[in-house]
Amino acid sequence: MVHVGEAIRSKGLHRFLVPDACRRVRIAAGRRGTVRPIKNVEQSQHQEEKMIRIILSVIVMSVLLSGIAQGQSDSADLPLYYAVERNAIVYSAPDSSKPSFEIKLREPVVMLRDLEGWMQIRTEDGSVGYVSAHAVSNVWMRVSKKSRTLFVYRGTELVREIAADFGYNAFANKVKRGSLQEPDHWRTPDGVFYVVRKNPRSQFYKAFVLNYPTAKDAERGREQNLISQAQYDAIVRAEEEVRMPPMNTALGGFIEIHGRGTGAGINWTQGCVAVHDYEIDHIWQLAQVGTPVLIE
Repeated sequence: MVHVGEAIRSKGLHRFLVPDACRRVRIAAGRRGTVRPIKNVEQSQHQEEKMIRIILSVIVMSVLLSGIAQGQSDSADLPLYYAVERNAIVYSAPDSSKPSFEIKLREPVVMLRDLEGWMQIRTEDGSVGYVSAHAVSNVWMRVSKKSRTLFVYRGTELVREIAADFGYNAFANKVKRGSLQEPDHWRTPDGVFYVVRKNPRSQFYKAFVLNYPTAKDAERGREQNLISQAQYDAIVRAEEEVRMPPMNTALGGFIEIHGRGTGAGINWTQGCVAVHDYEIDHIWQLAQVGTPVLIE
């Protein structure tokens, strides 16, 4: 069996875990790649699930924050965040008296110190400063179509587990726009996305709009002659600028995490993820524009 802690460190992925989480991985993995026997089966299952959550968080945050991973080899064991303001101001001291520079929406940063209301951060280019704690986040969401569940995380910590409904064809990946004539294509897409808009007045209570179609979807759509070159360019440009992509192409659009869910794992949406209204209320302040979402 592979020693998970060593495997993560050998690939440079340890930097995506807070120090305590790194220690948990090494302890849970045991010596020389063998897992220590645990008499209590429930405890063993809990540890395994905990390990999976940590590793999944590593994968998602590595996708989101790959720039720092490649550019700052000395950032091991430091927690990573991303900006949730379009032009977040970074100051030279933990107050608002001396602005120094700005970081862009979704720009990754390493947290050096967590202060009261402030965080000392380092950017990809090595610049150091202080930013309001409200201007950055480490929240992300994972949607499991297999377990019909929405998981909400802060870094490696699972903070909410929510029963969810999905599209008519829940397990197939989305290829193109669905319709009454082709309901099979009302599918929930697989991939890594982010919240591109929060709609507080959705017809389904409230909604987190995802950035589907992504540049990757646009590339596929262009290869399959589903979209024009102009539509491809518009989708790619929207992703670069962190704004809503065209939603009216043959690829489909307006994939959301919204309310009005049943909590019973029913397939009724046109590709969206639906949860109970009170669950949307619970995560409404946690997830912001820029929050990454993994759908699998």
